[in-house]
Amino acid sequence: MNKINGVIFDWAGTTIDFGCFAPVHAFLQIFKAAGVEVTMEEARAPMGMLKKDHIRTMLQMPRIHSMWEAIHGSCFTDEDIENLYTSFEPLLLASLTDYTEPIPEVIETVKVLREKGLKIGSTTGYTDNMMKIVTEGAKEKGYEPDFWITPDSTNSYGRPYPYMIFRNIETLKLTASWKVVKIGDTASDIKEGINAGAWSVGVVVGSSQMGMSHEEFNNLSKTEQLRAIKKTEEAFLGYGADFTIQTMKELPALIERINTLLERGKNFRVR
Repeated sequence: MNKINGVIFDWAGTTIDFGCFAPVHAFLQIFKAAGVEVTMEEARAPMGMLKKDHIRTMLQMPRIHSMWEAIHGSCFTDEDIENLYTSFEPLLLASLTDYTEPIPEVIETVKVLREKGLKIGSTTGYTDNMMKIVTEGAKEKGYEPDFWITPDSTNSYGRPYPYMIFRNIETLKLTASWKVVKIGDTASDIKEGINAGAWSVGVVVGSSQMGMSHEEFNNLSKTEQLRAIKKTEEAFLGYGADFTIQTMKELPALIERINTLLERGKNFRVR
């Protein structure tokens, strides 16, 4: 039967950690300690990648690259990336327990999806050690997917490579990538879904792309909220997303819409 049979979620900024703040704070701290002040926007831009890849991507940004050369007297090296990551990992590990709260509507939506017979998978840019903390905290608060995997299990090939999605498909015994929906909150999430041949969906409110805490978003006027939502939706569509949803509450209806497309013979992503 041509229907969606699995949903693969990202973690921080998608199912937990509204606004995806845990890694951002750690990235800001390690660069500051190295003498380079980076902005929140720069720290967020590569979000969703394997964290060493994230650090490398930040160092390749023209402004950060120039500042690094001016302060350190040379271009960054692989050793610099390793040193930055060595500082990053303990900072993040020490704070992760504070960032495992499920985002509103996630628990309820996952329950609805399971009642419809869908399998719940997940991918992440975190490592196995990080995820041991994250999964334990999220489970205590009511969220637990059927499967999770990190780039540690795919030879460090994280997003935007599709291999973590393929491992979800294999483990959960899903029948085809085009019967899978990938949900995320960053450019690398969207590209991961596209590269796997899955339906790629960006979730807006609570996302790293939007970059606001729950309090910051709630303090906006209705007009400001709609403006922020529209800007984030446009960004996801620009990355190639098939669809966007404002919150997880919209996901079951979107899956029904995709099922209708599949029943009409559209077993490919709509672009």
